[in-house]
Amino acid sequence: MKLWTLLAATATAAVLMAAPAAAQTRIALVVKSLGNGFFDAAAKGAEEAAAELGDVELIYTGPTAATAEAQIEVVNSLIAQQVDAIAISANDPDALVPALQRAMDRGIKVISWDSGVAPEGRQIHLNPSDIDLIGETIIKLAADYLPEGGDVAILSAASTATNQNAWIEAAKAAIPEKFPNINLVATVYGDDDSVKSTEEARGLIAAYPDLKAIIAPTTVGVVAAAQVVTDQNLIGQINVTGLALPSEFKQFIDNGASQAVALWNPIDLGYSAVYLANALVEGQEAAPGATFSIGKVGEVTLDDTNSAAMAAPFQFDKTNIEEFSKIY
Repeated sequence: MKLWTLLAATATAAVLMAAPAAAQTRIALVVKSLGNGFFDAAAKGAEEAAAELGDVELIYTGPTAATAEAQIEVVNSLIAQQVDAIAISANDPDALVPALQRAMDRGIKVISWDSGVAPEGRQIHLNPSDIDLIGETIIKLAADYLPEGGDVAILSAASTATNQNAWIEAAKAAIPEKFPNINLVATVYGDDDSVKSTEEARGLIAAYPDLKAIIAPTTVGVVAAAQVVTDQNLIGQINVTGLALPSEFKQFIDNGASQAVALWNPIDLGYSAVYLANALVEGQEAAPGATFSIGKVGEVTLDDTNSAAMAAPFQFDKTNIEEFSKIY
């Protein structure tokens, strides 16, 4: 080999060795609080989506307490890290807006999922399901086992939680026309904390002696309420229902504290959120009427608020809880 050829080859090899690896897209999945089974399941789906997309690094993060202030600290940290996208399930629809606007001003793509952010604080919001359908479903889960009607109460998450508040309003709207024998006596808030949710469930039972059902549209609250009904030997008197993870709730279907619950697949929800965030990073525009792929889950089309719904809720009861408890 001639000297100049050898030198050229050596120089080319040096350039190739020195070339940096292709930069990965870094997507942060921010949850309401860590240690929540629903969000742990969503993280599994997010990891699956990141692996499928191939050049995505997933950052799974969130505060230990389900507060807006704690999430703002997380968002500020992600801005400092210069991530490419933030996908957040918000503890407050409005309080997070300034921090998320700062993120967008720095070129970070922002979506909310599960629990939404006001439109000015994000580019897309992914509802797990249609809001009106969820609201009707949580009341129907109680009404189906109350042929004579009766008193029911709602044990929700935080009073500022966008998703639960929207579902509760939809539930209230459905009662007069579709469930006239159902009497909603109270709505209380357990802040997605098992201790506070337990206290609130006990308070409902003490305050309303004719209570026939507790409806908890939160996976933390529904477990807490079912445990209270079990501990107080009220199985068969008070039915606990709402939105629950099959793996966490199977014992309460088995022991009769609950007849049925519902949920969408949280694994699919985390998966879909990563697909949407990545599409924005790759340059797809978020605009009313735009259709986005969410991988194996399908596709969604944005409404006039740049929101979309993933799938209808699925009911779990004695006939299928065993099967699904092995999945999530």
